[in-house]
Amino acid sequence: MVKEGPRWKYSTVQTVIRYSIMTKFRDVCDACYKEEEAQYDKVYAYIRKKINRTAPMMQVVKDTGVEETLIIKFVRAGKLARFPNLGIPCERCGANIKSGRLCGKCGDSLRSDLQAFENEEKRLTEIQGNDKKNTYYMKEDQNG
Repeated sequence: MVKEGPRWKYSTVQTVIRYSIMTKFRDVCDACYKEEEAQYDKVYAYIRKKINRTAPMMQVVKDTGVEETLIIKFVRAGKLARFPNLGIPCERCGANIKSGRLCGKCGDSLRSDLQAFENEEKRLTEIQGNDKKNTYYMKEDQNG
């Protein structure tokens, strides 16, 4: 009877570990993955209809009952990337994009800001170097 207890505990832990291991391909357990796939099938069936192909994100969420974050996850994975009104919000301005984290306008703005910062940093470094060049030192006379 004592031997049954530890084996049962080990078996349960082993089962939990087996079903909840997350790989580089999935970020959820098998049960959650199956649930997400069922939700994807629901969204895809809705979007596949001709009248719903241009439905905005909020309309799809409202009509299917699938969370917006999950639909965004599907778009990021490339499963729903071909539908025009389903997109990922830009992390800076919120505009719809098909891939990445920033829209083109925000990416360009960020690049120009970074370039301006690097130029200013370079200018400050040169100024500090020039201050050392233009400093004069006088040696005191030993006589006076």
